[in-house]
Amino acid sequence: MPAIAATISVMAVTAIAITFLAVMVGRTDATTTSPVRVNKCCEKFEVVYDGKCTVASTVNATVWKPEFIGRKGERNVQVDNYRFIIGLPDCGTKQKFNIYEYHDSYDKLILFPDGQLRHLILRHHSSMRGSVGSYLDEDYIDAGDSNVPLLQYDYEQGLYCMDRAIGIAGEAGGELMEGLIAKVCSPKEETHWTDSDVMLRKIINPICHGIAMIILLVVAIIYFVLPTLRDLVGNMVTTITMCLIVSQAADLVRIFTEFSNHVSFLIADLFFYVSLLGAFFWLNAMGYYIWKMFRTRNVFLRVSDGRKYCWYSGYAWGCTGTMAAIAVFAHYFLDLPGSNRSATGADIHQSARESFFEGQDNISWLGIAVFFTPIAFIIIVNIFFFVTTLRFINRMHTYGRIHHKLRCSFVMFTLIFATMSVSWLFLILSWLHFDGLLYMHIIANALQAPCILYICVLRQKHVTFLVKSCFRDQAPQTTEWGDEMTYMNGGDY
Repeated sequence: MPAIAATISVMAVTAIAITFLAVMVGRTDATTTSPVRVNKCCEKFEVVYDGKCTVASTVNATVWKPEFIGRKGERNVQVDNYRFIIGLPDCGTKQKFNIYEYHDSYDKLILFPDGQLRHLILRHHSSMRGSVGSYLDEDYIDAGDSNVPLLQYDYEQGLYCMDRAIGIAGEAGGELMEGLIAKVCSPKEETHWTDSDVMLRKIINPICHGIAMIILLVVAIIYFVLPTLRDLVGNMVTTITMCLIVSQAADLVRIFTEFSNHVSFLIADLFFYVSLLGAFFWLNAMGYYIWKMFRTRNVFLRVSDGRKYCWYSGYAWGCTGTMAAIAVFAHYFLDLPGSNRSATGADIHQSARESFFEGQDNISWLGIAVFFTPIAFIIIVNIFFFVTTLRFINRMHTYGRIHHKLRCSFVMFTLIFATMSVSWLFLILSWLHFDGLLYMHIIANALQAPCILYICVLRQKHVTFLVKSCFRDQAPQTTEWGDEMTYMNGGDY
């Protein structure tokens, strides 16, 4: 029995010792196999020179060595066990931005010992700011202290990369400037869906866009399906509504910026501006056609005047395509300072006063100006068509049924022109970054489609009569003559 007891004691002691050793070895392996990961943009022997990864020795530069800063602002925190993760961050569908830290910049990049990166946007540039601890340690920060940064963003491992950046300041041959660059993914901000602003921008506004597309599609189907409405003016109305549907769909894509990258932004902008410009050119063609028909003696209309529609199509789409090509050329080759193009390595000397969120690759302001300047001239020309046609109508004492149809088309053109112009004006005002103007633009855009439905369908008795006839036993007219001829004696105007 004593021998058995001694054996059991030895086995128990041995088991405890093995367990202790296993725990110690596990801790050691955990510390040795889990180094701090630091994301580096280029290879270990490279730096970012003029926006490109370049071997450091070829530009007489030293490679980047991470400087870790403690949570309280302690500088040069020793982290012996770290390793580089080479490559750009995988942002998925999110946008990717460049952040530069250099002398007198408003940006500060702080790398914590756990591998997390913090980006601070300061109130004052580096010549006026204090120590790093004054920005990190809450004991030094008061509510009204100027040391409080304007904005602060944290990036986890894998959502950023850092490296040393070297660029040329000023013109060619200028002094080389050295600093830090960080390529980061768009930070995910907390979204409170109960907030009234978020609800209006992200919920009500997209719903209004969807309803607007459905309403405009109904108008387009009515004017395309009913044979007696497929005259030249009716085909123009159908084309205008289709252009507005495309612009609404493109604008809907632009609302959800957090689910997009720079490519989808650029494509959505192109579809939005091109379709909006096309709608205004077609509206201008309609105004010219009505103005010309009132001034000519032969006002006989046909339903499908294909030749005239081809002429007006050549004018509207030709001008739209030309202006779109010029805008794209201006966006890529005539970029202006301060535009919202993405920053490159040569921009390291540029002031960082503006937020890096404005660097998304949308259509530049010069490209937008190329799109919107023709719309402004079209509005002026349409005002001329409206004034001169109205004077001509007021001077007319007697006119037949065809003139009556032209007069109805003129009223429809005037109301559509006023609706689209007001919506376009609020679109421009929404760029002033006032919440009130943005809300007014959302309301005006939501009311545009119902107004067009009322102007083109509900307001016109002969159109509602044709729509109602489709739901009765009576088949709609299929003759090629216009409804001004079909219902010459109907009195359904």
